[in-house]
Amino acid sequence: MPKKDAPPRWDRRMQQRLARGEAAALGELYDRFATLVHGLAHRVLGDEHAADGITREVFAHVWQHPESYDPGQGPLRSWVAHLTHRLAVQRLRATETAALEGGHGTSEELEHKVRHASVAARADFIVQSMPAPLRAALELAYFQRRDYRQTAIDLGVTEDEARRRLRLGLQLLSTAHDAGTPGAPPGYGGAV
Repeated sequence: MPKKDAPPRWDRRMQQRLARGEAAALGELYDRFATLVHGLAHRVLGDEHAADGITREVFAHVWQHPESYDPGQGPLRSWVAHLTHRLAVQRLRATETAALEGGHGTSEELEHKVRHASVAARADFIVQSMPAPLRAALELAYFQRRDYRQTAIDLGVTEDEARRRLRLGLQLLSTAHDAGTPGAPPGYGGAV
């Protein structure tokens, strides 16, 4: 079993490799986080083309400014997710502000849209970051509409264990609404 400090050590090494300009490091980072970045951007913007643009911007920023990541503030994954969220919300606000100036919608509608997109993006991040057993239980219960008994059978665990996994997964997900909670990216989460 890997040590608990393995990801932060990987994070620090990755930052050092990026700072030295190792193109292979950027490729490795992209392979590890591109799906997360694109998914979060798409969730906020609701547009595939715009999500592609944000994905390029995020990795360009990481490549050009690896020193802006502080390993003491949390995992590299959280920093990348926060950066993605920030850039996507900026793009959403710019797009919606242009629509407002064109007479389409109100500023209250814009802020509601931004809040909704932010909560959805945090929820996606939480689900992707939770341990596989919790994520599997939630996916069975909510996407495949299984109750806890069916979930227990599908996972090969006791009903009590299935209920525990579902309860814990839901507790983690409930933090998506709260800024600065344990479910938000540590050191980077919270307010928009």
